[in-house]
Amino acid sequence: MTEAEKVTKKAVTAEEARDALRDVLDPEYPISLVDLGLIRGVKMVGEKAEIKLTYTCMGCPAMDMIQEDIEERLLQVDGISEVDIEVVWDTWSRKDITPLGKKQLKGVGVV
Repeated sequence: MTEAEKVTKKAVTAEEARDALRDVLDPEYPISLVDLGLIRGVKMVGEKAEIKLTYTCMGCPAMDMIQEDIEERLLQVDGISEVDIEVVWDTWSRKDITPLGKKQLKGVGVV
């Protein structure tokens, strides 16, 4: 990358990275990880996206798939070249689901 490209390239914000994660759906329900409340933090450090992620339960069989989906989606964003995912075991509950997520879950007969 030339110096001119470095100067003109817009840095990705944490909010833009979080918005991209809305495309990553839970493997069991067609709801984004963001709306399920599984994304606990998003931070951008240069071109690296640092993600804090939790799961609904410790025995989630889709952990690896979810992390791969997060990384794949974020690396599609121009300005993100690295993804670091930290799994945090904050207690997850239905209260963490956004209003949109609750509406979507209700639409598929879950909530």
